[in-house]
Amino acid sequence: MHQSHFDWHRDARNPFNWARRRKWTTIAVACWVTFIIGLNATSITTAAQVISRQFHLPDHRLEVNFFAVVAWNAAAAFVPLVTLPLMDTYGTRIGYLTCYVLFTIFIIPQALAQNFATLLVSRVLAGAFGGTVQNAADGIIANVFPHHHERALPLTLYILALLTGVTMGPVLGAVFEHLNWRWIFWIQLIICGATLPVVAFMTEETRGSVILAQILSKTESAAQAKLSEDESTVKMLKETITRSAKFLVVEPTITSFTLWSSFAFGLVFISTQSVPLVFARAYGWSSYSSGLVQSAIAIGEIVGFAACLYQNHVYVRSARHGIPGAVDGEESPEQHDPVPESILYLSIPSTAIALSGGLFMYGWSIFQAHWVITALALVLIGYASMVIVTAVTIYITHSYAGFAASAIGAIAFGENLFAAFLPLATKAMYEDLGYQWASSLLGFVALALTLAPIVLLWKGPAIRGRGKMTQGLPH
Repeated sequence: MHQSHFDWHRDARNPFNWARRRKWTTIAVACWVTFIIGLNATSITTAAQVISRQFHLPDHRLEVNFFAVVAWNAAAAFVPLVTLPLMDTYGTRIGYLTCYVLFTIFIIPQALAQNFATLLVSRVLAGAFGGTVQNAADGIIANVFPHHHERALPLTLYILALLTGVTMGPVLGAVFEHLNWRWIFWIQLIICGATLPVVAFMTEETRGSVILAQILSKTESAAQAKLSEDESTVKMLKETITRSAKFLVVEPTITSFTLWSSFAFGLVFISTQSVPLVFARAYGWSSYSSGLVQSAIAIGEIVGFAACLYQNHVYVRSARHGIPGAVDGEESPEQHDPVPESILYLSIPSTAIALSGGLFMYGWSIFQAHWVITALALVLIGYASMVIVTAVTIYITHSYAGFAASAIGAIAFGENLFAAFLPLATKAMYEDLGYQWASSLLGFVALALTLAPIVLLWKGPAIRGRGKMTQGLPH
């Protein structure tokens, strides 16, 4: 094949040109893996009291056993800042598969741990590799779907898998109440081990630049380019990590949306601490039984997924019907990108009414209503969290298309930090303020964060245009 006749943009090996079935198979595997990894992040919380007793951990207001979750999420926040840029350079498949295998291996010492230190270290390593695999799914979607309107549905499915995974972790722990707590991890090992052949055989290389380099690898120019690329990897790694940090600091859109999305994401982890506390004290439930209540949040997230399908429909249609910012007269969304602000319409009332209202309802129904009412409040919180995190992911991916990986990396970093450290204060906050006012405080924070999407809906393009990081942003 002569290079003059080679058109990469039309080549069948280009992931953008794959058949829909091939694309969706890749996305389905990534979403399933995201879900089962999420189980490992939170399933340990259901057996927290049993583990504390077995390892003789002090019973302070600061839950020592929750450090096992902190360790997981902290590693998931920091390590992908290094591993994901490497995967972008050297290929997604080998990094994805390697991290998945290592994650699966480090489930074993979690099950066999004879002391808390061993459990903690194995949780750090599982979080490092698991967090990398989870965050890689966003990049895989961008690698196979070239247009913004095509990415809306797979991104929504990815967020559903991410949220339901960490939400259903405590439920998994509750299901195996009558077994030893170690079976929580053995069951995960069986699930992840059974999934390993699927990941190995169904996950393909999706990084177009890597595939193209392999095709052209026999040419001298390609070899020189590869050498140059290898030499600049450390520099690229430093720039990528620095860029995500800069996005968080100097871009008001990224900063405010990180707080908004991280708060919604963190509430799922706060519930792993508050739900056992509330349902044990108010309704006399055991920690295992209260773990089952987490499924109410998952039900809300599924309802939120259905709402997101409508939200995505409005987003895609914004390219067709002359919503401000779109080109009038365009009849196909493929000919013009949707308006990013249109993805925010549903998230504003969802934050102000469902999230804030759900938190107030959760706090003030305790001791005064049937437990079903308190559980319904969790449904509202789950619904709102799904709508918010999805809206933020699609909005940021679209608005910062030139550096989408760095922008989303900043958001994911904030989400994992909130998930790691926010729940540490949960027990003290609920005991000091009282159940009603602790939840009310969170409700007031939710109301305040509603300002972020309102301002962006009103002045979004102007605010992004003035951002220091967007001055030379490629489109």
